[in-house]
Amino acid sequence: MGNSALKTHLENSQKTGVFQLTAKGLQEFPEELQRLTANLRTVDLSGNKIEVLPPAIGNFLHMKSLTLNSNRITALPSEISKLKKLETLSLNGNRIVTLPSSLGQLKALRTLNLSGNQISEFPPGLGTLRHLDLLDLSRNQIRNVPAHVSELQTIEINLNQNQISVLTEEVSKCPRLKVLRLEENCLDLSSVPQSILRDSQVSLFSVEGNLFEVKNLRDLEGYDKYMERFTATKKKFA
Repeated sequence: MGNSALKTHLENSQKTGVFQLTAKGLQEFPEELQRLTANLRTVDLSGNKIEVLPPAIGNFLHMKSLTLNSNRITALPSEISKLKKLETLSLNGNRIVTLPSSLGQLKALRTLNLSGNQISEFPPGLGTLRHLDLLDLSRNQIRNVPAHVSELQTIEINLNQNQISVLTEEVSKCPRLKVLRLEENCLDLSSVPQSILRDSQVSLFSVEGNLFEVKNLRDLEGYDKYMERFTATKKKFA
């Protein structure tokens, strides 16, 4: 990509606060963006070949949305925690294995998209994200959902297409959780905690493509209570 084209992009971003440069073969996070740390609110660099997110990302103190889908990123710098105004962080289709504990300091975060990475453990330390609405961990390599999931304040957790065979009943204690997606995992019927059906706020529990027939959920205690919530939600949006 020519310097003049990048220059034009930078000039526009200075005015708009938005920098979008997708599918241009970029191999690194553009250093030139450092000139715009006071202006930038939205950055989208999806579909490039970026491998490293530099520590300087922490300088973008006004950024609200950072989208880096379909790159080659393997890790996030701890400095990302400085983005106190960040509401959307989207890193679908990268090569991330683990997340820095400092991610829990992104107090404004509403959407965290990590679909299609190489995460094998359910990330700890996200319970401090009080405004989180969506946590998307689909298409990873997660095998179990541990007890600390109960700390999450999120409304939707997407765990479709992982390798989950263990699901803690603590998930039923998530105070705001309404949608739990677990399609195409390795759950059998005995691994489904009845408390999700009986005691939780979950009104959409999506488990197609596991090691049991979905209709067999009806045999579990609490299924009627779950169906009451499911039907009430459906009517609300009808």
